[in-house]
Amino acid sequence: MNQTPYLTYPAFMRRFFAERVQKISVNPGFSCPNRDGKISVGGCTFCNNQSFSPSYCLQGNSITEQIQNGLKFFSHKPEYKQFIVYFQSYSNTYAPADVLRNYYNEALQTPGVVGLSIGTRPDCVPEPVLDLLAELSQKHFILLELGIESTHNNTLQRINRGHDFETGADAIIRAHNKGILTAAHLIVGLPGENRERILESADKMAHLPIDMIKLHQLQIIKNTALAKEFTANPNSIPLFTCNEYIDLCIDIMERLRPDICMERFVSQSPSEWRLAPNWQLKNYEFVHRLEARIKERGAFQGRLFQN
Repeated sequence: MNQTPYLTYPAFMRRFFAERVQKISVNPGFSCPNRDGKISVGGCTFCNNQSFSPSYCLQGNSITEQIQNGLKFFSHKPEYKQFIVYFQSYSNTYAPADVLRNYYNEALQTPGVVGLSIGTRPDCVPEPVLDLLAELSQKHFILLELGIESTHNNTLQRINRGHDFETGADAIIRAHNKGILTAAHLIVGLPGENRERILESADKMAHLPIDMIKLHQLQIIKNTALAKEFTANPNSIPLFTCNEYIDLCIDIMERLRPDICMERFVSQSPSEWRLAPNWQLKNYEFVHRLEARIKERGAFQGRLFQN
């Protein structure tokens, strides 16, 4: 039974697995339509994939080799016997469905792998790809992770996202209608977004048929367009303090449906890649602070959700 005032990732995953599962990231080497010129070039202003790609998933190695490297990386955690392969870097549905099938099947055929988590953009999920994911979902755990980032189109334009919110909402609905588990990613604190606009995004997401949500605080990562903007004028991109962000996460949580899994509240890129913010907290330390503040406020998920 979930003992926290929000639906945690372990509690959600117990619906599918008796034992805990560990994610192993892989990088199959796909590109992105706003990097390769199909939509734009340069990518999103906040994005540098090197800042979150684990060292064991080297592009150029096969999917099987990357998984084996990941298993070695997590060998110090013998309690994990089941693994979900996370197709993480860039847009992992950005290829014809028959090509994707080969990559996904290679991962699923590895002993110990019980499912896939597939990160991508909402403008990269045509019907043949969704049909493939729906087919795989009949026998395996499949989670489609969509980078929504914001529900405000002027924000999406400013960060060179290359799609609008309506495209994101449509992708979520189409995936849900095919029975595919869906997670949405939101970045909290994007340029031009104050507390009011962020909570508007929470309200919009609460009414879409998502199964999970991942919150990311805005991080200024080296070698990105956002880093250049921040370095030139730090005041142009206000950043939340840790305590401000914790309260904002709780405000978001209270507006979301109680059946949405709060998979993550925070993301920490390695310090060698991050210009700001510098909270000097590990993820578990952040969660401890968050849960203490939830208890202090008497907050719980869904308290402010309105149908």
